[in-house]
Amino acid sequence: MSELAITESLISRQPILDAQQNLVGYELTLLSPTTEPDSTRVATLLCAAYAELGIRSALGRSTAFLRVDLGFLHDDAIEALPPDAVVLELVIDAVPDERTLQRCRSLRERRYSLALADYAGLDDRTRPLLSLLDMVKINIAEHDEERLKDLAGSLLRLPLKLLAEGVETTTAMERCKALGFQLFQGQYFARPEIVSGRRLSASQAALIQLINLAGRDADTIKIEEGIKREPALAVNLLCIVNSVGFGTSQRIGSLRHAITLLGRRQLQRWLQLLLMTPTGKTPDASLSPLLQVAALRGRMMEMLAEYTHPRDRKLADQAFITGIMSMMPAALGLPMGEIFEQISLEPEVMQAFASAREPLGKILALLEFFDTEDVAGCDQLLAEFAHPGLDRRRLNTFLVDGLRWVNGSSEEG
Repeated sequence: MSELAITESLISRQPILDAQQNLVGYELTLLSPTTEPDSTRVATLLCAAYAELGIRSALGRSTAFLRVDLGFLHDDAIEALPPDAVVLELVIDAVPDERTLQRCRSLRERRYSLALADYAGLDDRTRPLLSLLDMVKINIAEHDEERLKDLAGSLLRLPLKLLAEGVETTTAMERCKALGFQLFQGQYFARPEIVSGRRLSASQAALIQLINLAGRDADTIKIEEGIKREPALAVNLLCIVNSVGFGTSQRIGSLRHAITLLGRRQLQRWLQLLLMTPTGKTPDASLSPLLQVAALRGRMMEMLAEYTHPRDRKLADQAFITGIMSMMPAALGLPMGEIFEQISLEPEVMQAFASAREPLGKILALLEFFDTEDVAGCDQLLAEFAHPGLDRRRLNTFLVDGLRWVNGSSEEG
């Protein structure tokens, strides 16, 4: 069963953010270009994939939101899921009977969090469930603003959270927030307004200068001088190099020493991720959705390059940078052309954004299809790679391994 789960379908992840725009978790689903399979089987397969791929450890502090229909709700297999790491989204289309209500009470007693999916108003279906829920989920694409106001308003006094699904613009998020929603599901954070000629902040300009110095292999002393002008950056660098995860027990005697220990490749990656971090905030991919998407795409591109071109280390390094750069317009609010004018990049990286025929461009296109849930597009490109073993299963594995890398987890289960 678990083998089918990670071979037949692709794992989709829809980010869920809180009112402070921190990452709370992901709604995980299975995507297939074939006809819609039985929903109970989908839930069973997804839970099998969750266990087999070690998704719990890969998500770190993030919660997995899993859709559960009546059939799977009553399956004993549901209790294999860790209650502290999942939210069960109930997909219930009919009036719940006493057996279903008792099952919900039992799961609550076991400390499972329950959410009701596709809420459209108080009726005989929803009324008996409200006291058993932690969250109510409303798809904002299915209701006009006046109806959304009524739906949210009728629930605000209850001790549960409102989750807005289908939030694809910042304007929609702000509107939902004003109506009382506390959680937001969608890709709106990666689609900010792009303005040609936007003026970068002083800290962003300083980071770009340092990225260019690292990319051009400038003298370490010049990079050190640039970092010294940014005290917060210097402190961050020392923390990174002194961290247990970096794996060095040496005492750091200077910024120059820290730069040498980190290495140029890692320095460039670190600076690019810092450029995507909101001003005044510490880069933390477990909380920042945009930073997580960027780091994850970079790492997945690197793994795909290593897998398809195992002897080309330079291509793998370029792949990581390409993945990070693909999210830079969203971070800076600038068109890619203007970013290219300011950040020195190797021709192969720039070419990846112009053509999907070259290796980097093809890998980038594959992950863009993956992130936009285009299964047919993924299948087409996987076939074009014509690489043995590069299939949906491998892509799912790279996703989970990438999440584990981003969240700093070495656990396998």
